[in-house]
Amino acid sequence: MSKIQKIVFQNVPLQNGVDQAKVILSYQLFGQPVGSAPLVVVNHALTGNSQVIGENGWWQSLIGDDKIIDTKKYAVLAFNIPGNGYQDEENLIENYQDFTTYDVANLFWKGIDSFKVNQVFAVIGGSLGGAIAWEMAAIRPKAIANLIPVATSWKASDWLIGNVLIQDLILNNSNNPIHDARIHAMLLYRTPESLQEKFNTKLQNSERLFQVESWLLHHGEKLQNRFQLSAYKLMNHLLKTTDVFKNNSKSEVIKSITSNIHLISVNTDYFFTANEIKIAFQEVKNYKNNTFYHEIKSIHGHDAFLIEFEQLNNILKPIFN
Repeated sequence: MSKIQKIVFQNVPLQNGVDQAKVILSYQLFGQPVGSAPLVVVNHALTGNSQVIGENGWWQSLIGDDKIIDTKKYAVLAFNIPGNGYQDEENLIENYQDFTTYDVANLFWKGIDSFKVNQVFAVIGGSLGGAIAWEMAAIRPKAIANLIPVATSWKASDWLIGNVLIQDLILNNSNNPIHDARIHAMLLYRTPESLQEKFNTKLQNSERLFQVESWLLHHGEKLQNRFQLSAYKLMNHLLKTTDVFKNNSKSEVIKSITSNIHLISVNTDYFFTANEIKIAFQEVKNYKNNTFYHEIKSIHGHDAFLIEFEQLNNILKPIFN
């Protein structure tokens, strides 16, 4: 396993005008040495981390030796969003509402600069990670050859902002905050059809619980055992802060990005809906020809980008071959 490495930044200016005294940016490297091969930056989702390959790798179906993102061919760099607490208790952030996805994207670029790399072959991320990818492209519009935001958007929708509020209320008011917030979130990441197909309203044999209840409680406990409360508050808050047009007009931002843009949606996603991603695609197409729309077909909703790996592999194959 690639070991976690750290860069410490002092007095980091944030988008809201406040300076953060200290930020620890940790990361893992996989595959080829940076500088010797095309660089692929992988951004993790809300409860993810920098461990993208291997037995515990959350995107091991996609990244590794002889996989679609082939570690024999590419240098793969995965940052931890500062404050996610992955294998690092001192990396927690209490003033979570001071941070935005723009700030995280800015920090990721600072991290990339430490490798003296000017051009990135691809930035790919799902959900929150994809939103940060959009922000990275807006900050340095000529530095990414292939921008691949998966199941995400360039600007938080009202639906997303509303659900972030519910999550934040649970996280700040529940007696069992991580557990309870995760249970609510799991219902946003799946669909009614997905759960019906999986459980078919069956009862657990041993307990007087429905199987779906048992499954949700298990997910709540599982996250509670590996995640910090301040980390969950921050990751959830970041979702609502995405807006790549905060400083410039839509046309200016889109025209400035030179990357090939591959927008990937899930047809049943109602966290980041396929419709909002289609609308973004049409808007980008007004200014850029090297923009492509791909859709994963699945009953599983938002989480399909982690489940339907064959479809995702087929979409990504032409980009990484």
